[in-house]
Amino acid sequence: MLSGFLFALAAGLMWGLVFVTPLLLPDYPPAMLMAGRYLAFGLLALPLALIDRRELRRLTRADWLDAVKLSAIGNFLYYLTLAGAIQRAGGPLPTMIIGTLPVVIAICSNHRNAARDGHYRWRDLAPALLLIAAGIGCVNQVEQAALAPQAMGRYLQGAGLALIALACWTWYPIRNADWLRDHAGRSPRAWATAQGLVTLPMAALAFAVLAVADRTGWPLLPAGFDFPAGPRPWPFIGLMAAVGLFASWLGTLCWNEASQRLPTALVGQLIVFETLVALAYAQLHRGEWPPLLGAAGVALLIGGVCWALRLKPVPPARERQLPASSA
Repeated sequence: MLSGFLFALAAGLMWGLVFVTPLLLPDYPPAMLMAGRYLAFGLLALPLALIDRRELRRLTRADWLDAVKLSAIGNFLYYLTLAGAIQRAGGPLPTMIIGTLPVVIAICSNHRNAARDGHYRWRDLAPALLLIAAGIGCVNQVEQAALAPQAMGRYLQGAGLALIALACWTWYPIRNADWLRDHAGRSPRAWATAQGLVTLPMAALAFAVLAVADRTGWPLLPAGFDFPAGPRPWPFIGLMAAVGLFASWLGTLCWNEASQRLPTALVGQLIVFETLVALAYAQLHRGEWPPLLGAAGVALLIGGVCWALRLKPVPPARERQLPASSA
């Protein structure tokens, strides 16, 4: 139990880097952060592919196409919108929105997989949803109060981008789980490596598009941006390598280790470490403690997520039996 708890904490500490990197590199556009992170991850996947080469040979053309779709939405589009949200709205609000993932996934599964996996009763989910809404409302109030009037438009853009990022990472785990269920005899590690491999040509293509934008003046890069490494090459390269290694690979490895050691219900609750660590990193970057209302909002969000994660879905068979038993 202790080692599993520590592995989950380590995963949260590394995943939190994803949220603070855009704050550390505010002069780099989200497209550069996205391309740099996944170029590093794709290069890291090359030696891992040697380990899983036998399993990778079993993948069909359709499987590789699925890996491309999952990486394009769950990696590239997700981090592009998340980085843009954090640079526009600051760290706390986007982090809180992404922190609702476990509950949003449960709600989507209510509609999509109820016949297969059962569903959550809305009356059981309602308290969790109210707590989460109150928590996000508190943090939003704190962040808006600190804004200059002319920055409100940029803040709202960030909130909108965070919702798109939330949609991407709601879609990704559901579709990824579908593939793993349909290919029960395949190695999950090899499937993760396959997704890492397809990020390499996609990241290279992203850099090629940015190079064209730099030459032609497309508005993908700020005016006067020093492409390809930007105004601070070594911090950029170092942070991209760190996020690619720690957040994209080692964090997932630690989470898998925790999942093998702890009960599933407990592991689901420990995913809140990511939200807590990301918020802590954002406040450390600001150099200040969160105000009381902001801290209350974080507590409400965590309470709502933990409430929802303790619920168990109603099995499909039980739902079919209920009308007959009541009759």
